Amino acid sequence: MIRFLDVSKTFGAGATAVEVLRGLSLAVPAGQFCSLMGPSGSGKSTMLHLVAGLTQLSGGEILLGDSRLSQLTDHDAALLRRRDVGVVFQFFQLLPYLTAEENVALPLLLDGHSTSTIRARAVRALALVDMLDRRSHRPSQLSGGQLQRVAIARALVGQPRVLLADEPTGNLDSAASAAIMQLLRRMHEEVGVTVLMVTHDPLCASYGERIVRLLDGRIVEDIDVTDRAMRPRLHAAVTH
Repeated sequence: MIRFLDVSKTFGAGATAVEVLRGLSLAVPAGQFCSLMGPSGSGKSTMLHLVAGLTQLSGGEILLGDSRLSQLTDHDAALLRRRDVGVVFQFFQLLPYLTAEENVALPLLLDGHSTSTIRARAVRALALVDMLDRRSHRPSQLSGGQLQRVAIARALVGQPRVLLADEPTGNLDSAASAAIMQLLRRMHEEVGVTVLMVTHDPLCASYGERIVRLLDGRIVEDIDVTDRAMRPRLHAAVTH
């Protein structure tokens, strides 16, 4: 589903150039929940931004299915984010003057769907994240956990193949974080979407099936955590 082929990314030029990714290769199969971990500056969020078409490659290639992301125009990248890739950010990025339902419906509206299709899909997405009873609430009327549920619904409303989550629990307390991770796991299992998530939290990372650790733009560890019996030991191993 997602393949990073000898990917490099450098920001700036000359003496101020910063090499964030260095010849990175990684394959994430369709339907997998993969967690990316590593210290700040290791390249985790840059990987997500590249897959979402929010930044350009410096070298190598990323394949999303059969699409070569290096060949996408800005317009193509915008279509990719509306149709094939859903993105969940740490800071929610909901429009404050729109209701929860209107925020969720916005990608479909921009994509020119009919009113009936927009309404049906928005209602279904809100129901999936248990927020249908808050459909008329604006962001200022919702808690942090509720805001992130709406953001997840917005990311899923276009029925994407891939869900990218960048520190989705970074602004939440422990109870809300656990609820959001349980929700992401349930969405992965019920909808079958491929999940690529960045997190600093070993407990959040363990909700996935695989943990990839980065350091200085390179992969230093790739752990299969499909065996749930491993997870208590894994928490200690990743933390230290």
